[in-house]
Amino acid sequence: MKILITGSAGFIGSHLSRKFLNEGHEVIGIDNVNDYYDPTLKESRLALLTDENFTFYKLDLEDHYGVNDVFTNHKPEVVVNLAAQAGVRYSLENPLAYINSNIVGFTNILEASRHNKVDQLIYASSSSVYGANESLPFSVHDNVDHPISLYAATKKSNELMAHTYSHLFNLPTTGLRFFTVYGPWGRPDMALFLFTKAIINGEPINVFNNGDMMRDFTYVDDIVESIYRLAHKKAKSNPEWSGMKPDPGTSKAPYKIYNIGNNSPVKLMEFITAIEEKLGIEAKKNFMPLQAGDVPQTYANVEDLFRDIDFKPQTSIKDGVNKFIDWYLDYYKIKL
Repeated sequence: MKILITGSAGFIGSHLSRKFLNEGHEVIGIDNVNDYYDPTLKESRLALLTDENFTFYKLDLEDHYGVNDVFTNHKPEVVVNLAAQAGVRYSLENPLAYINSNIVGFTNILEASRHNKVDQLIYASSSSVYGANESLPFSVHDNVDHPISLYAATKKSNELMAHTYSHLFNLPTTGLRFFTVYGPWGRPDMALFLFTKAIINGEPINVFNNGDMMRDFTYVDDIVESIYRLAHKKAKSNPEWSGMKPDPGTSKAPYKIYNIGNNSPVKLMEFITAIEEKLGIEAKKNFMPLQAGDVPQTYANVEDLFRDIDFKPQTSIKDGVNKFIDWYLDYYKIKL
């Protein structure tokens, strides 16, 4: 297949690009390589994508004409939109970055997909859309109309926008709600990266909600395998869908939502312990209250994913954390 992946210099996007290339597919990558975090890390990820079947464009998704030119020139069969302004806390500081990237940029992807007859569009949503929902585990069939951060609101907007295009233009769209992704080449603003760096440097780590947090940590390889399998499975209409009792996860249009999580929430303190054990260093801990926009617990119901692609994320925290730290020590040339 010919796959277009936005955010191909990003954490998940670079892993996914390698997966498709290794399986013999052609990949067109788009990324603006911005400075939200260290661009050198993004360049290092791109440096691994040396396959002759990889074509890269440094481009903002907000550039309507630039995006459309890439689609017109390459005619991708499948589009995987992973480019976005990420981060719950940063959305409190710079809300316009989220509107420009996650709303305007996604509109350009939808329009280009529609006009260039893309076979299917897969896009990153987020577990953040569950917001104030307290029904656990989180199900794609739950109502998600109460986001508690602008980041979450933009991701929920993406799902609504995708549904509109599925309904009006018969564009198959699949939205993926990721649950706390971690692993090698991860983002420096995420907990595992921040904790590892601080512990090695002898600096205190910020433990929010006084450590009373649970997260459905999901290893990046499990995310990638799920997306790869879904790229071979178009969203279809649900013939049993009814407007009298609407199911949020499906539609009469070719539209589907999946959770991609480990289906096994872990206490934050257990996560920290796994890092301490691998490094052989005890962390200095700064216990802090729950931050605005954060939720105390995430937990993914992945029954739909398992049923439809016969795959369920299951990498253990110990294995995943160990692989990340091995990468971190090697990448930054650190000897303990």
